[in-house]
Amino acid sequence: MDQGWKQTLFYAPQTGLMADWSGMDLNEEFLGSMQQKISGALAGMKELEAGAIANPDEGRMVGHYWLRAPELAPTPELKKEIEDCVARVKRFAADVHSGSVKTERGDAFRHVIVGGIGGSSLGPMFVADALDSPEDPMDLFFLDNTDPAGMDKVFEAVKSDLDATLTIIISKSGGTIETRNCMVEAKAFYEANGLDFAKHAVCVTGAGSKLDATAESEGWLDRFPMWDWVGGRTSVMSAVGLLPLALKGIDIDRFLKGAADCDQLGRTETITENPALLLALSWYRCTGGNGGVTQVVLPYKDSLILFAKYLQQLVMESLGKEFDLEGNTVHQGLAVMGNKGTSDQHSYVQQLVAGPENIFVTFVQVLKDRAGTSMTVGEDSTSGDYLNAFMLGTKKALEDHDKHTLLLTVPEADAYNVGQLIAVFERAVSMYAIMIGINAYHQPAVEFGKKAAGGLIDLKNRAAKLLLSADSAMTAQELANVLDASADDVFRLMLHLCCNDPRFTISLGEPVAESRFGKR
Repeated sequence: MDQGWKQTLFYAPQTGLMADWSGMDLNEEFLGSMQQKISGALAGMKELEAGAIANPDEGRMVGHYWLRAPELAPTPELKKEIEDCVARVKRFAADVHSGSVKTERGDAFRHVIVGGIGGSSLGPMFVADALDSPEDPMDLFFLDNTDPAGMDKVFEAVKSDLDATLTIIISKSGGTIETRNCMVEAKAFYEANGLDFAKHAVCVTGAGSKLDATAESEGWLDRFPMWDWVGGRTSVMSAVGLLPLALKGIDIDRFLKGAADCDQLGRTETITENPALLLALSWYRCTGGNGGVTQVVLPYKDSLILFAKYLQQLVMESLGKEFDLEGNTVHQGLAVMGNKGTSDQHSYVQQLVAGPENIFVTFVQVLKDRAGTSMTVGEDSTSGDYLNAFMLGTKKALEDHDKHTLLLTVPEADAYNVGQLIAVFERAVSMYAIMIGINAYHQPAVEFGKKAAGGLIDLKNRAAKLLLSADSAMTAQELANVLDASADDVFRLMLHLCCNDPRFTISLGEPVAESRFGKR
């Protein structure tokens, strides 16, 4: 009888986390070849947690590990800042829940709008959805894009109870365009309904930022810190995540405790007792240390449906790099996709099993099905029994077709274990980045699209001004010739402008690229 699986089963009784890496083929030969990289990753993590400059371009430390273990912070001042922030978050949430912090008209707050993008929304959104309960004292809504229709959907949801709605604006620099737009529109919405936005507003931002100055001058309800040593994608355990989650009613102490305990597991130098190291090694086994491979994350729990979406930023923004630490062009990356089981079995698992060898699958299993006892639905089994069987069956099908799999198991989907899941992936990202020789904590490519967008806004404004002064309508090419711009850019900008600005009109041409744009 095969006993090999017993040697590839990690279990931490102190946290309840289990990892089955039997489907990753981390054999002795592979582990032996990785000893130097393993030693480097463990040493690198010690330096990181001790306060080493991890982002030399910006001279920044990377300290999200201190957020759940302030005693590890490199200075007493930082330790105190972290502890004070958590205490302030809990005190503010308690005051809101008790009614000590009241609405403009003296009522209790019942709803929260969170305005932020990227790490300022993905983490809080995932955790809030994962831990959602009908007993929560407040519900959360997210403005996480500069899509007017998306904003209108949120505004409509809270309009009938707007006075009882608190808005949190989250931006480290205060200059993030999408968040700025959400703030401007939210403020206008409150004012259009006869309310003072400042009496319903809180911010999380860097000290001295433009947003911080605005909140102070306008007399917002409160301001919470965002430190430069916490990156957006690892900020969910700072005020970025803790403030909205505490307001919702989530036990943030247990959330932080789960992450801290999992971090502690990740500090052991024994490979088979270190879940984050096993995860990073599994990635290396599947990628060979190169890009071009996709990790499919399949949580078999509805409440974890946003986990893969959250991990997309954490993993892909950290590991998607053009250059390594020596300046060599490497085009590194580890794509992430996923939704939930068993839904995915009825969509793309067909390709995962029978398709190309460019994927591996990380299953997430939650042992506890529901709060109460489940009924028998068929074949002397509950719905949860079927969910578990489908997960194990899919795992077996993948392995039978030579696909790598890893299974992470937690006892239940509560605050403690969601904290564990986040922490194990955060640490694996850091370790894997060290193994492949890249900097996981700077992301210059993120700015490329932002800079291009700024130029296009300027082009749109110049084109609009030209049309308003022109005697007749113009094609995109005619506009581009005058403006010394790309006709393709002008065409798409004017197409959108004419659909949304009543001052302008379009006469469709044949072909459509010859359409003429003009003023009404």
